[in-house]
Amino acid sequence: MMSGHGLMWSSMYRPDKPQVRKRVEWRRIGGLFAPYGRQQALVLACIVIAALLGLIPGIMTARIIDVAIPHHSFHEILVDVAVILGTAVLSMAFGVVQGYLNSVVGEGIMRDIRTSLVGHLHRMPLSFFTGTKTGEIMNRVSNDVDNIDGVVTGTLTTIVTNIVMIVTTLIAMFVWNWRLALISLVVVPFMVLPLGPVGRRMYDIRKRTREQRDTIESITQETLSISGITLIKSFAREAFERTRFYDVGTKLMGLEIRLAMVGRWFLASVGAMVIVGPAIVWLGGGWLAVRGMLDVGVIVAFIGYIQGRLYGPAAALVGIQVQIVSALAVFERIFEYLDMATEQYEPPNAIVLNELRGDVRFDRVTFGYSEERTVLADLSFHIEPGQIAAFVGASGAGKSTVTQLVPRFYDASAGAVLIDGHDVRTVTLESLRRDIGIVTQETYLFHDTIAANLRYAKPDASDSELVAAATAANIHAFIASLPDGYETIVGERGHKLSGGERQRLAIARVLLKNPRILILDEATSALDSHNEAAIQEALDRVMRGRTSLVIAHRLSTVVNADVIFVMEHGRIVERGTHAELIERNGAYAALYRSQFRDRTVTA
Repeated sequence: MMSGHGLMWSSMYRPDKPQVRKRVEWRRIGGLFAPYGRQQALVLACIVIAALLGLIPGIMTARIIDVAIPHHSFHEILVDVAVILGTAVLSMAFGVVQGYLNSVVGEGIMRDIRTSLVGHLHRMPLSFFTGTKTGEIMNRVSNDVDNIDGVVTGTLTTIVTNIVMIVTTLIAMFVWNWRLALISLVVVPFMVLPLGPVGRRMYDIRKRTREQRDTIESITQETLSISGITLIKSFAREAFERTRFYDVGTKLMGLEIRLAMVGRWFLASVGAMVIVGPAIVWLGGGWLAVRGMLDVGVIVAFIGYIQGRLYGPAAALVGIQVQIVSALAVFERIFEYLDMATEQYEPPNAIVLNELRGDVRFDRVTFGYSEERTVLADLSFHIEPGQIAAFVGASGAGKSTVTQLVPRFYDASAGAVLIDGHDVRTVTLESLRRDIGIVTQETYLFHDTIAANLRYAKPDASDSELVAAATAANIHAFIASLPDGYETIVGERGHKLSGGERQRLAIARVLLKNPRILILDEATSALDSHNEAAIQEALDRVMRGRTSLVIAHRLSTVVNADVIFVMEHGRIVERGTHAELIERNGAYAALYRSQFRDRTVTA
């Protein structure tokens, strides 16, 4: 097995590779409730008190039938009814308190799950995101968490409430009349026995349903993004995409129907038992009453108990059990993500880099995104602090890979990447990336204001600092011309701006960060010749005194570099200044002639 974490991730998270099924542990689910012990204790107290209060109406009903009415005492009836009404008011009050506390616990747990999941995903390596569909990730973060909302926020309380209600009711019934209590329990086994097979079937279908929802979410993400919808329209593929979505939706519909129908006869039989049970109690209780062994009021109270406090809660527990078993498939998916190893680990004694000088060295580095293909092979070079190093070569030569290993987006599978003499695997990621600024060819802007996008690099930046950075990136004049200035909303991924404007904002953002090491990956590729000249002038000032790794085919950046590395198939085949490489008349000179023959260069 290769030791590089990047290589391990790229081979591990492929959509076509089946994942090992991992059962959810009940203890782990129960651990979600641990931070809310005090609230749960209060909820339990409310449940017990409400359950005990719930016994009183049945007792009062029996008293009215067997005592007050035979005594012809309306006063006793008033007292008994008053007690019933008082019990109802108290039960309502405790129910409100219980509902509030239950909401605090449930919503707190949901917040914790979402935060843990999103925070965990933020620490995942880039290889995970390049190997996983965005729709699947979004589905787990959003829909999967929403699907366990009901289980987390209400199920535990419902289970405890029903259990306490059943226990207190059974105690009262056996104290009153053990014969009638036994008769009342006759139908209970028929409500429980089929539960296991039904739950297992629902679990399997629920798991397949969630996977199908991943597919729908992925299609939605891909086709309704700006880039996706542009592609669809440019190839006139609207009808194809509609058919594809319909077919996937049909499969999901079939699974949802099967899920809804699983155990339907079982649940219907449970409902039937709620009717059959009281009939049996009337039959047995009537037989005892005819023989003078039981009062009618007790039978009436028993009927009330078994309908409202025995069969009803038992049926509810059966339904909850089915829901929980079904929800386990969703818990499994969430925990599967939470159990994934996060970004390249840091050793316990990781070094914190302070006052970075910017010395960059690759020492016999080998790396590949998969085991089948090596991108960098035994690569070594050294960039001194403050130097501008340009990497040139054909597409696929490994230039961008070099810049991704410096901030440790991936780890070398052999050799070492050194910053100021420290192997990047021995330093903290936060201190390493704090002093590295990156501008890539594909600029990403949040759907927010220009000011908010700039302050992403420095949250406490003042307005004057924003203006200075924007001016240096040659974008301030454009921003100032907008009606809302720096408060202008840039739109989804910044698509309200042109490519050149987005790129200049990205450069201004990294200027605001003021990093010691600067990585420019085709940073001026989206600019026309006029804007390129203005931006290049700003970049020349910004790169002065900083260690800069530049990937560019544009002549100006290559000419001004202190050292140029020419790469072919993951190796450096030439190195030197522009003038030295031209004079050498090798690979760089050939590249120069093919790409820049029509440009006039003063070296």
